[in-house]
Amino acid sequence: MISSTIREQFPILNQDINGHPLVYLDNAATSQKPRQVIEAVKSYYEWDNANVHRGVHTLGSRATDAYEGAREKLAKFINARSTKEIIFTRGTTTALNMVASSYGAANVGEGDEIVLTLMEHHSNLIPWQQLAKRTGATLKYIPLQQDGNITLADAESTITDRTKIVAIAYVSNVMGVTHPVKELAEIAHRHGAVIVVDGAQSTPHMKVDVQDLDCDFYTLSGHKMCAPTGIGALYGKKALLEAMEPVEFGGEMIDDVGLYESTWKELPWKFEGGTPIIAGAVGLGAAVDFLQEIGMEAIHQHEKQLAAYAEQRLAEIDGLNVFGPRGRGVGVVTFNLGDVHPHDVATVLDAQGVAIRAGHHCCQPLMRWLQVSSTARASFYLYNTEQDVDLLVSALIKTKEYFADELG
Repeated sequence: MISSTIREQFPILNQDINGHPLVYLDNAATSQKPRQVIEAVKSYYEWDNANVHRGVHTLGSRATDAYEGAREKLAKFINARSTKEIIFTRGTTTALNMVASSYGAANVGEGDEIVLTLMEHHSNLIPWQQLAKRTGATLKYIPLQQDGNITLADAESTITDRTKIVAIAYVSNVMGVTHPVKELAEIAHRHGAVIVVDGAQSTPHMKVDVQDLDCDFYTLSGHKMCAPTGIGALYGKKALLEAMEPVEFGGEMIDDVGLYESTWKELPWKFEGGTPIIAGAVGLGAAVDFLQEIGMEAIHQHEKQLAAYAEQRLAEIDGLNVFGPRGRGVGVVTFNLGDVHPHDVATVLDAQGVAIRAGHHCCQPLMRWLQVSSTARASFYLYNTEQDVDLLVSALIKTKEYFADELG
């Protein structure tokens, strides 16, 4: 397990909520930020604040170095072949929309297929719905097994020669399922399709190697991996990105502008029109440094042990139903407490200082498949401990007592 002293590097965790020490278990929604990320952003604004790429003065040069340095760090972090394959975006949602709006619009037509799963986050569903509406393509879904996993046999029967795009989350934000992306990429490529991976829930929690996965596009959000909000990235294979048209036009992404025609800069800048999210990129670079200092394998094993411990402890509560496969490899545990509405559960837990998420988690089709309107979700990160799990269980027992009449 990662040392419990790691939480001392996260100032926000050192506070009381409603008279109780904060137990933050909403990491799938957003992670907290360590001091070195906060200080990196602060230092940028205090010493280096300037626009990038455009100025020859010292501040502009320092800001550009920090911005492009963050790109280099991220490229190495996910093992991209080149920094040209890393496009900074606002986050996973923006990155997925970019692929749908640019690559999808140019390569998907009437009668083509886009393959998804029922457990996709709305950010990896709605862009493809809209693309299908615009082009006349068909959406298809790899069926889920009873525990929420998919099988390669079902993937083989769903992906056909008409499939142009397979879009899938590496890790489900609800079920804690890790999909066999590498094998799915091989199936997709065999049929001439590309695979788009939603990496929002995988990048913060495990080692990611986009070359080994052989994914064509990979998206991520900084705020889930100790970086600021508003910064993320799209990875794309260079040949695919070079063939794609930009989706935002304006300053910085141009090469030459005439009265009637314009040409674009080379990768990655042709996709980064306007003033970019410079401070966010600086913070993301600092977050990558922080995570690498701890080690992604250590983080993954820490969360895996926490999830196993949480499953064991939650099983002690009569009437609590955990969704998804047992022995999950990531720190996401989704559950309901009898017939008590998840929002009520979360509210009573918050009164005891325990922060979890309740709702449909931007996965309404999955909620319908589970035959519930919403669920409660506890999600762990590198600064959580077994004591946090114990406090969650204790708070849930008190919550159960509070709603004793409703639970019968």
